[in-house]
Order: sequence, then structure tokens, then C-alpha cells
Amino acid sequence: MSSSPTDEERQASREEIERLRRRIDEIDQKLVALLNERTRAALEIGHRKQAEGEEPYVPAREREVLEKVLAANRGPLSRSALLAIYREIMSAALSMEKRIAIAYLGPQATFTHMAARSRFGENVTYRPFESIAEVFAAVEKGRADYGVVPIENSIEGAVSHTLDEFVDTELKICAEIYLPISHHLLTRDPSREVVKIYSNPQVFGQCRRWLLEHMPGVELIPVSSTARAAELAAREPGSAAIASRLAGELYGLKILEENIQDELGNTTRFLVIGRKISGPSGRDKTSILFGVKDKVGALYEALGPFKRYNINMTKIESRPNRSKAWEYFFFVDIEGHANDESVQKALREMRSHCTILKVLGSYPKGSLEPSDPHGG
Repeated sequence: MSSSPTDEERQASREEIERLRRRIDEIDQKLVALLNERTRAALEIGHRKQAEGEEPYVPAREREVLEKVLAANRGPLSRSALLAIYREIMSAALSMEKRIAIAYLGPQATFTHMAARSRFGENVTYRPFESIAEVFAAVEKGRADYGVVPIENSIEGAVSHTLDEFVDTELKICAEIYLPISHHLLTRDPSREVVKIYSNPQVFGQCRRWLLEHMPGVELIPVSSTARAAELAAREPGSAAIASRLAGELYGLKILEENIQDELGNTTRFLVIGRKISGPSGRDKTSILFGVKDKVGALYEALGPFKRYNINMTKIESRPNRSKAWEYFFFVDIEGHANDESVQKALREMRSHCTILKVLGSYPKGSLEPSDPHGG
């Protein structure tokens, strides 16, 4: 049985705490000076980029910085903690170069909002829009510098509205974001019986088995977003929402059940859209859209150059051509940058087999972002 510390031991401990606090104060003074020195260097780069007409956000350089920071880390800070810290450092510098505006599929507290924050931090301006089409329009018309839209979910597949918008736009994919998704059942009064649940249609699909088992007979009402679902559940007694913890906090809801998604690995991929293709980072992905002639083997012939030039195709989706019945557009992701010689050769060969071919963007391959503290 251990004895209580003596007065002398308590005094020694308090003195050691004070010494460590003084040491922290000294380190903080150095950190502030270094952060300001770093910001001044970033601003100088920003002024030079602006003079040369370059984009303020450079995903390839962002990846390079973060990879160097992670390689230098020896702990005890975790990888995700260090990434989150540097996101805000870079966000602050970016906002001082130019007041960046980010359009996203709103309202506030949607998963798209969370994905945008995980990439751009808290120091930029966020502008919510009610539809994916409005996000594209905001960037095209200069009301926002970049947009963030969902493109696919690991359970429910592609987001068709986003694919369709790429047909008629000249905007480019600048970056991709992978966000782990956690769904919670939220309600204003946990003691009251739930008779209807609001959420986004894709979210209902991601929680299908749980709902069948735990909420049989409860009315499921699809709405435009999880945040809209939380807003409605906050107003209507006997209703609930499937949404993020952040949405629950925003609308004053309590968690009735946590993590009700059917698959624990549930992840959504988002795209950052802008006006220019990103420069090469060394670990890139290129997205293209194309249509083929109406003949036997046309798709096989169009895809053949990828095999000949040893280019890995990581994704293919088809969507109907809205202007011609029974014709289709194909959306393909490949490894490599549009500036790579092998990719350029493959795309040149493809054009002879295609009725249309557009490079939608080249951008650094994404990785799982640090989880938003309010998200899961």
C-alpha cells in the first residue's frame, strides 16, 4: 500500500510543474516567432504567384509540405494531430495571400462541409449552396475560388449529379479528399418514440440493414442533406435525423444511437474543383470523360491505349448522354498526370476512337484525412 506524498514531495512536484510551465512559455515565444517567419515567406511566394497569374492553392506543393512534416515527426504527436495543426497553419497563410472562398454542397454541417474544412482549414470563407449544380456555377462565375462536391461513396457508389455536371463545364478537378463517414441517429427528445426519420437518400442506403433491424415501420423521409435532416428533426417532435455529430451540435439534438452505418469502412470521396489543372506531384491521378462511336468493340478500342502504355485504370463509370438517347459518356480515373509522356500518348490514341474526350483534371492521389473532431 503506497503512502501519501510528504509536504516536501508535494512542494518539489509543484516546483517542477512551474519549471515545465516556464519552459512551455519559452517554447511558445519561439513558436510564435517561427510561425510568423514562415507566414512571411509564404506571403512572399503568394505575391510572386499572383504576379505570374498562378493559382493560390497548389495541391502538389501542399502534399510535399505535409509529407516532409510527417517524415520529420518523432512523436509524441500523432500523424493525424500533426496534419490537423499544419492544415490550420497553411490555411492561415493562404487566407492572407488572398481571401479564398470555398463553395460546397450545404447547408452548414454537411459531410461536404466537413470535407472542405479538413482540406482548407478554418481561415477561408465557406459558402454553402443547395445543389451540386450551384456549386459548379459559383466557381464558374467567380463567386467562389474553389468548390467541394461529393463524387462517390464506398458503399453506395457514384454521385451521378456530380458526374453529369462535368459534361458541360470547363472546370477542372484540382484535388480529391477521402473522408471517413460516421452516421448517428439524432433526436430532440430521446425519451419520445421516433415515428419518422429524415436523412439524405444515400445515407439511408448506407444504414439500410440497421434501419430494417432497429426501426421497422418507421417512416423514412429523404431530404437534400443530413444537415437539413437535423434542422427538421430539431423542429418536429417524434422525428429523428441520421446525420453527423456536428449537425447534432449545431441544431441542439442528442445522440440516440451512434455509428449506425452498416459498414465501418464507410468512406466518401470528394473533389475540389477549380479553373486550372494541378501541377505534377509525382503520385498523381487523372480523370477523363469520353464518348465512343456506336459500333461493336468501340469501348474496347478506346481503352486499349491504357494497356499498351502500361497505365492503370482505377475507376470507370457510365452516364447517359442527356442530349442523345441511348448514348453514353464514360468517366475514367487513371494513374499518372496528364503531362506524363505515356498518358499523353495514350490520350492521343484514344481520340481517334472517341466522339468526345475531355481531361477533367490531374491531381495528387488523396489519402484519408484526419477525422474532423465534430464529425464522427
